[in-house]
Amino acid sequence: MRIIPAIDIIDGKCVRLSKGDYNTKKIYNENPVEVAKEFESFGIEYLHLVDLDGAKSKHIVNQKTLENIAKETSLQIDFGGGLKTLEDIQIAFDSGAKQITIGSIAVQNPEFCFNLIEKYSSEKIILGADCDNRKIKTSGWLEESNQDVIDFIHQYQKKDVKTVICTDISKDGMLEGPSTELYKDILNQTSIQLIASGGISCIEDVYTMKEIGCFGTIIGKAIYEGRIELRDLQNLF
Repeated sequence: MRIIPAIDIIDGKCVRLSKGDYNTKKIYNENPVEVAKEFESFGIEYLHLVDLDGAKSKHIVNQKTLENIAKETSLQIDFGGGLKTLEDIQIAFDSGAKQITIGSIAVQNPEFCFNLIEKYSSEKIILGADCDNRKIKTSGWLEESNQDVIDFIHQYQKKDVKTVICTDISKDGMLEGPSTELYKDILNQTSIQLIASGGISCIEDVYTMKEIGCFGTIIGKAIYEGRIELRDLQNLF
């Protein structure tokens, strides 16, 4: 299972939110490159980098942070937040992203995203399925759709999407454990590579995600708050 630490960016700084609420912002480091280098020093190979300014403003904002991390580490970065146009998506790839995560645009403009998958391949495009009460949410989790998360995933699985990051917003940043039953349902009802995101609070949660068959697990606040030590993750690679 892939271990994928998360760096969320606001104003070029490494932050975390609770349940996606921008008013709960907590700054953990003024220099995300330092954080990324520390991850790499413990053998981490993957990074989930989210442009929260971009998600809110609906266009890429923190591409310089992406570029700096890509230049100064060998981490394989998946990047998301505010990617609404071909121009922004190309900027993300040109700035060093190995993959991009499409979320809001996948709900709002499926045809555009189907074309993206054809243009860049399903290896480079990850579907972001962010949900609350199993309903997909968009625009930095500020807007809700009526689309069921599994129906949403099925729609893209038919178009050859292979990897999905599913975040249960109600769990995100709360350190209360992941949405295990939701992830089991997704794994039972689809054939995608599932990356679980949201709520990881301790190393036991990570083992649970591995046991149920997740392809990867994104870990954020649990690392920053010292609930999970990076050295404890080394045995899971």
